[in-house]
Amino acid sequence: MRTRSGIEENEEKFLAPYAMRASGSWGRQFLEAEHISRTCFQRDRDRVVHSEAFRKLEYKTQVFVVFDNDYYRTRLTHTLEVAQLARSIGRNLCLNEDLIEAVALAHDLGHSPFGHAGEDVLDQRLKKVGLDGFNHNQRSFDIVTKFEKRYPAFDGLNLTVEVLVGMLKHETLYDKIAGTSVIGDMDFACKLKERPCSLEAQVVDKADSLAYLNHDVDDGLTSGCIHAEDLAVSALWRRAVEQISRPGLSDTDPMFKYQVVRALIDMQVRDLLEATAARLDAVGPSSLEAFAKDAEKGMVNFSEAMSRERQELQDIIFEKVYHHWRVERMTSKARRILNELFDVYLDNPRQLPYDIFDRSRSFSEKELYGIICNYIAAMTDRAALDEYKRLFEPYKKV
Repeated sequence: MRTRSGIEENEEKFLAPYAMRASGSWGRQFLEAEHISRTCFQRDRDRVVHSEAFRKLEYKTQVFVVFDNDYYRTRLTHTLEVAQLARSIGRNLCLNEDLIEAVALAHDLGHSPFGHAGEDVLDQRLKKVGLDGFNHNQRSFDIVTKFEKRYPAFDGLNLTVEVLVGMLKHETLYDKIAGTSVIGDMDFACKLKERPCSLEAQVVDKADSLAYLNHDVDDGLTSGCIHAEDLAVSALWRRAVEQISRPGLSDTDPMFKYQVVRALIDMQVRDLLEATAARLDAVGPSSLEAFAKDAEKGMVNFSEAMSRERQELQDIIFEKVYHHWRVERMTSKARRILNELFDVYLDNPRQLPYDIFDRSRSFSEKELYGIICNYIAAMTDRAALDEYKRLFEPYKKV
């Protein structure tokens, strides 16, 4: 049987010098005994997978609402795609795949129902009373350090510092680094943000961007919100089309879509690996410590040419998919539902469950807004719709 120490010995042999090693982890907030057969990062991955917040991702919107079509990505399927891409990239760069998987599986735990439309509603509500606003990276951190309650000795999942730093500093086109207005131990969060972001966490950032762009193309084509001729102005799309074998395939054939998306992913991953390897060779750190002093962000990235092509394709997706009338209608409806839920709870907080709203004490306006925000943010799309029906029907139709 292979033990934890045996796995850690293999990490010393096979990982790059700038990769994170489980044996050199910065540890956890609360001291725990090591496991006999799993490394600290493997335990983090398992704790995330077994969390309530992870299971709820199945019924949270990515772009198209969960109940519109079974084909479209949800937060859960997106998360699994990110983990798969990130592990493949990390394996080729000789990085710690267990750490990559733990960060990838945890990176979207804090998303609200109805995607970015839901987050916009909560963000505006919090800012209305002078709070910092809603940041899903920050909420992901709050979930794993405070809200998940599975252990008697501490709140949260007590994940390693490396995973928490990766979550707090997760940054893509859609994700902003968390602020400092966290729930729980503020000093701990501030200390974490002083830590460098590992290469493994940077890999997750880029895998997230990769997954976003390519599944938006896939789901956009499937939904009919965008067509092959719309994408033909993109140089990246045209190169992908040139790479596929298409005897007898029309642009509307599902096989054409699958093959082009496959080619898109392959081209971008290849470019990312080559450009990142060149940067690492140029820096040439002899150890993780040397790398941390040299650079924190930007080592794992695409070439300049690929970045420009990706941005061109992304701009098309924004215009044709995110602002398609069907998507606009869905997002407007989502905002209306969450705003009305917020108002109803604000008018009478005693409608909230006992474990959410403590009747024995009084709350300031800011505290009350925070309570309602956290309650709504924890909902899935389905839960929010069901709650809306309970509170407003038969007087109003959804």
